Amino acid sequence: MEHEMRAEYEEGVSSTSADAPIRLWHMVRLDGTQGMCGRDLDPRAATQSADAWGTPQGEPFCHSCAALYLREVP
Repeated sequence: MEHEMRAEYEEGVSSTSADAPIRLWHMVRLDGTQGMCGRDLDPRAATQSADAWGTPQGEPFCHSCAALYLREVP
């Protein structure tokens, strides 16, 4: 199964703003909009490759998504 990371923004912050601060990164199944933790994310939110997981570019990361992601990756 393929994954990507999708951003969650602070309440009231538009995901279409280029400089919007990211609250958390969530892991989603490729092209999905629901984090593995169950949180619904904005379909317009920034995404990045799952390869960023565990790097400074992937922080801060949702702890629940991390636990579930680790159970899925070989």
